[in-house]
Amino acid sequence: MKRVLSVIVAVILSGSLFAGCKEKQEGIEVGTDEAATEVASLAGKRVVMIIAPQNFRDEELLEPKRILTEKGAEVKVASASLEVAGGMLGAEIQPDVLISDIDPDQWDAIILIGGTGASRYWEDTSVHSLLNEAVKQNKIVGAICIAPVTLANAGILSGKRATVFISERQRLADKGANYTLKDEQRDGNIITASGPPAAKEFGETIARALAE
Repeated sequence: MKRVLSVIVAVILSGSLFAGCKEKQEGIEVGTDEAATEVASLAGKRVVMIIAPQNFRDEELLEPKRILTEKGAEVKVASASLEVAGGMLGAEIQPDVLISDIDPDQWDAIILIGGTGASRYWEDTSVHSLLNEAVKQNKIVGAICIAPVTLANAGILSGKRATVFISERQRLADKGANYTLKDEQRDGNIITASGPPAAKEFGETIARALAE
């Protein structure tokens, strides 16, 4: 009789242990699925980031690009040339596409990166046309550091809240923007940031906008 009872107890304990392991395993699997969902939250989204052929600001490109890529977005780099571009801090980037080949229909966001070289696009009417078409299609448009001047000159910041590297604040005001002095500013689908220290926040704001 004692032997029978021992066997019964052993079976019950084995079943309990098995159930406990199963619950733990299921918990791990659920956690993994949730993590995968978070990483892939921007899956299917396409972002093109425009840099100058020389003297773009390294972290303003690399930090938002990292954030968006880790969240599952496809991110490409565009420039006026397909030659290797040089950053102000030494980064070397091979552009994926020419600015002239960007079709707003194919992208969810168009982002302009700053650095001293970004001023070459301030008066570039082809870039202005690209930005205006993107706005017309309700795409996300962003710019950081001195690059918001290009948005202002394209006419898309008039009446909008925006920020920029402080030295260029008057250029935005002259084009009708409401300069806010913030590190990062979003007004609808237009996102601007003031410079390198705001690169992370800039990337995260773009990611949130894409996820909406």
